[in-house]
Amino acid sequence: MSLERIQKILSGAGICSRREAEELILEGKVRVNGRVVSELGQKADPDEDVIKVGNRVVGRESEKKIYLLLNKPKGYVTTTKDPQGRKTVMDLMGKNRRSTGGVRVYPVGRLDYDSEGMLLLTNDGDFANAVMHPSKEVQKTYEVKVKGVMDDETLRRLAAGVRLSDGMTAPAKVVKRKLTESNSWIEITIHEGRNRQVRRMCEALGHPVQKLKRTKIGPVGMGALPAGGYRELTPSEVKALLRAAGKEEKGVRIKTA
Repeated sequence: MSLERIQKILSGAGICSRREAEELILEGKVRVNGRVVSELGQKADPDEDVIKVGNRVVGRESEKKIYLLLNKPKGYVTTTKDPQGRKTVMDLMGKNRRSTGGVRVYPVGRLDYDSEGMLLLTNDGDFANAVMHPSKEVQKTYEVKVKGVMDDETLRRLAAGVRLSDGMTAPAKVVKRKLTESNSWIEITIHEGRNRQVRRMCEALGHPVQKLKRTKIGPVGMGALPAGGYRELTPSEVKALLRAAGKEEKGVRIKTA
């Protein structure tokens, strides 16, 4: 018998993210062998127990695994729904009118409302956790336009680490791309997952961010994908992301749609 936390089983089966799974459990919408599960931390065997969300039976391989790369524009929140009624990245999926075969996907990690660029979506909870968990230290690269001229000393400080309200940031890779009399364009690569981290780092050094675009996650780049567009990751890209996270490929399903 192989017991796992129920929220992990739900996310691994592509039902929802772990956070959403916890909400479903607390709302009493999950049953194991006919009994309602309403407390977090309970476990089940996905190969032996009958797990249901509503009337839907959940299993390890209940759905094919889908891995997508989206070029998120500004003005969209990275979530499946927003209580404030703002547009979400899921609205973009509908506007593109491309099918995922009826399988529900959800965003991997965050990209804030005013930022744009590369965002992954999947129904594979194991893959999502491997790629985005801070402990895996998968690098993310951003193109950033800031107010003011960043001199070499400021760039050095940015690369060395910046003290924020939640502590010192880890060293980053910073490349100067372009300077004008009033703005600077830089490329910065980080591996931490703090909220709005790049914006906060630049602001702490006196250079508010005017534009921020994520262009790369691990070894996979966005390429020439238009704003609002998305495509499937190739199997080799999925493998490359897992390798960057230090994940054994044999332990993760990489069957794509």
